[in-house]
Order: sequence, then C-alpha cells, then structure tokens
Amino acid sequence: MYKISPIMKNILKSKIAYLLTLILGFGACTDLTENPYDLITEEQLAANPDFQAALTAPVYTRLTDVLYGWHSFFDLQEECSDAIVTPARPNGWVDGGTYRALHMHTWNAFQSQPRNLWNRAYGALNILNGAILNNQKAGNEGTVAELRALRGLYYYFLLDNFGNVPIVTESDVEAGNKTPEQKTRAEVFAFIESELKTVMPNLSEAKVYGRMNKWAAKMILAKMYLNAQVYLGTPRWNDAMTEVDDIIQSGLFQLESSYRNNFVTNNEGSSEQIFSVIFDERRAGWFHYHWKTLHPASAATYNLGTAPWGGSCAIPQFIDTYDTDDERLKSWIQGPQFSSSGAPIYNSMDPALKTVQLNYQNILGSIDGTKEYEGYRVGKYEIKVGTIGPLSNDVPLFRYADALMIKAECLLRTGRADEAAAIVTQVRQRNFPNNPEKAIVTGADLMQGSSYNYGVYKDGQMVSVEGGSDIQYGRFFDELGWEFAGEFHRRQDLIRFGVFTKKSWFSHVPNGDFRTIFPIPQSAIDANAKLQQNPGY
Repeated sequence: MYKISPIMKNILKSKIAYLLTLILGFGACTDLTENPYDLITEEQLAANPDFQAALTAPVYTRLTDVLYGWHSFFDLQEECSDAIVTPARPNGWVDGGTYRALHMHTWNAFQSQPRNLWNRAYGALNILNGAILNNQKAGNEGTVAELRALRGLYYYFLLDNFGNVPIVTESDVEAGNKTPEQKTRAEVFAFIESELKTVMPNLSEAKVYGRMNKWAAKMILAKMYLNAQVYLGTPRWNDAMTEVDDIIQSGLFQLESSYRNNFVTNNEGSSEQIFSVIFDERRAGWFHYHWKTLHPASAATYNLGTAPWGGSCAIPQFIDTYDTDDERLKSWIQGPQFSSSGAPIYNSMDPALKTVQLNYQNILGSIDGTKEYEGYRVGKYEIKVGTIGPLSNDVPLFRYADALMIKAECLLRTGRADEAAAIVTQVRQRNFPNNPEKAIVTGADLMQGSSYNYGVYKDGQMVSVEGGSDIQYGRFFDELGWEFAGEFHRRQDLIRFGVFTKKSWFSHVPNGDFRTIFPIPQSAIDANAKLQQNPGY
C-alpha cells in the first residue's frame, strides 16, 4: 500500500467527499459491492487524475488567500506605496492603525500583513512539500516539476518581501524537521533559480490556465533577474531579457485589444494572461477589493449584496501623473455616482452631506482624516452588477504586457533606449484610441525623470515639494505605474528605482533604508529559535 503522510490526509479529508461522490456516482445503480475507499494504492495515486487533482488543488487555491485574504499581499505591495492608501474615514471604522503603519512605513514585527504572508506562504509550502514527496514516490515527473515550480513562486514571494528566510523542502517533511535554518537572501535566490532551471525541461509548454507551466516559471526567473541588483547587489538585465524573449518568441501570448479585457469578470479567455490565480465567488477565494475601496452607498451602483467599507483609494499625486487621454485612467472610479437605475446616490457618513450626491474627487486630507467622497476608488477589475459576495474575476499575476515591459526595461538599462521605446509604444497603443500619436514614446522620453510630484501633500496642497525629475529612467518608471497599478507591482518597482525609502508622498516621509524588506514576524521567531530578525527591526 502507498503510505500517505499526515499532511496529505488533511488534504484528502477536504476533497474526499467530492471524490466519493464521483466514484459512487458511476456505480451506484448497478454495483453494491463494498469498496475500501479509505485505502489508496500506489497505482491509484499514480493513475487516477481525480486523486491527483485532490493532491494538487489546495496548493493553487492557497494563492487566493495569499493575494486577497484579509490583510493580504495586496496590502503589503500597494498600501505601502505612492499609489494607493487607506486613510481614516468619517464612518469611524477602526483598523487598529495597520493601514496607517503601512503608509507611514512604521510597521514592526507584529504587523498583520507581513505575518499573514509568512504564515500563508509556509502553510502552502507544507502542503506543497507533502504533495511533491508523494508524487515523487508515485513517479509522476510532470506533476513533480509543476509543484516544484509553484514552490519556487511561493519562495519568490518570501525572497522579495523578507529576504532571509528558511528553505523547507520535501526532504524536511520526510525527516520530520520542524525548525529549519534561516538562509541568506542570496542563498534563497540561488535555491529558487536552481529549482526552476532543474524542472524547466519537464514543465508543460502548453497554455494550461491557472496552472504552473514553463512560461510562468520563466516569468518568475525574469522577475528575480530584474530585481537581482536589489537582492544580490549585481544586475542581471541580460538574464531577465533572455527569459522573457523565450516567452515573446513562443507566439502563445498577445496583448488584448482592450486593456480592460484583462480584468473583466469572465477573463479566463484573455490571450494576455501567462499565469492567473483563479477566483470564484462561490468556491474559490475572497476577492474583496470592491468592499475594500467603495463607499457604502456605491452598493446601489452595482446592486451589491453587502455594503462596502469606504476605504482604499488612489493618492492624488499618482493620479496627476496620468495623461487625461489615457484609457487606463478609467481604472479608477471617479466623478458623480449613480445607482444601477441611473438615480443619484448620496453621501451617508457625514450627516451634513446626506443630501449631497456622492462624487469621488481627486483630493485627500491626510492619512488621519478624509472626507467620505475624497479619493478615486480602485476600479481596475470589473464589478459585476448583482454580486452578492466576493468577485469572480481571475487575477493575472503575470501578463504578457509584463513580459514586454521587463524586456523594455532591460533594453533601457543596457543602453538600447530606442528599442525599449518601441516596446513601450506597443504597450501604450491600445490606450489612446482618440489620440493615437500620444501612444508614441522615444528613447529620449524614457531617459527623462518621473512626472510624479513627490513631497508631503495635505488637503489638496503640497506641503513640501521634492518632485521626481531626479529619478533615473523616471518616465519608464511612470509607465510601469500606469500599466500595472493595483497589480502587486508598485512596492517592488519603487524599490528598484530607488524611490521607496527616499521620497515623500501624501502623509508618508522616508523612514529608513531597512524598510525595503519586512521584519520576520515575531510569532515565527518565537516558534523557531534559529531565526534572526532582519536588520533595523
């Protein structure tokens, strides 16, 4: 018989009802013979696709919790940036100061978002390692390669956000090692790189939606090489370009004709998505950004089953960088608001404003206080009218536009600015239908500074002005902001372009270079004496 680890028993417990229904359904009418469903032979495990689905499905569904669970990856990458903020609102909703800490860069080892990423990533890795071990024993090389590549993605998250983390593999599961040693950022980088290169020949080259394949693995490598100067102190632009060139030359992906097509409710058919995390309002994940960003009264616009909370919005300085003809500006919900029937909807938090139509405006007070109508709201993903709970849009973690822009940045940084500009123009062209000439950029344009007016901002006024003209390749940095706003990019891009710990925005002022990585959660240190806290915390 094939031995199942305790970890895998827990996985099977959650899936066994489905499997029994499936198996019993085939024979219920004609065969009443008792079958030992609590025993799984090696042959069954190796040959039965339903059992394989039971073993591998949880490692993918865990990604939904990582990206959009409560106090999730979205917060960690976007709320500490210069694009999105959750300021205090007049409805009295209290978050314990967590969003203020993210914006002000005052987080500590007890902050919930880093702790949640750590716990969710290592929870998924525990399942992954057990699944890898069982598939190795069953001889499923293709599945093992897929799972090891997915494990590389989770470690990429940990590498980028924490730097110095333990590496836990299937050998630790088999040996019962519960207190692995912490590795340096360079060691974690080398581990992921080696793993992905080792399994690459066994990864599928087909477009398998929502599953790890060769192209998704190459995107992980490209992202690591793109940020190698941050991680290792040594740039690897040509290596990053090599990985995305393979993706581009595969011919499997292309830009959508409309930017918005990537983010509609039924976006699983997008030709641009290289690797997406699958969400479903009834079965998979808690994609709740519509609750997180909209004013409660906006429930009437979309006939939502639950009133939103009225919080997250765009920082006005970021919105001011957009060209008004850029279609991507419509990714932000703005202006007077109406119900689904076309009637005006009204403010509801401040009694003095209850007869005033809700009008999302590009202005903010401060992190400690804003009016309920202040700030454009995050509207990148289609909010389906009649949604009762979470959204069902799938979330593209890697898009073809990302591969193109990685190549463009590598070209720019290696002295080939005009070639970079041709790619940036290609990405921009779908976004200026009414003024096509504005889509065209030159190498000289990309060499300019950023149009972001950095400095402390309050109540619609600049309190101090720092500007962005001194940012190297700042115009390209702006292009990344416009294309990937709200897609888990901004923190990483701010760090790579030297802005994250140097510039002020909205109520934020610089608070130490050590903030480019997060603290190891205190709960993790308490559980493993081998862990040492990251410097500065």
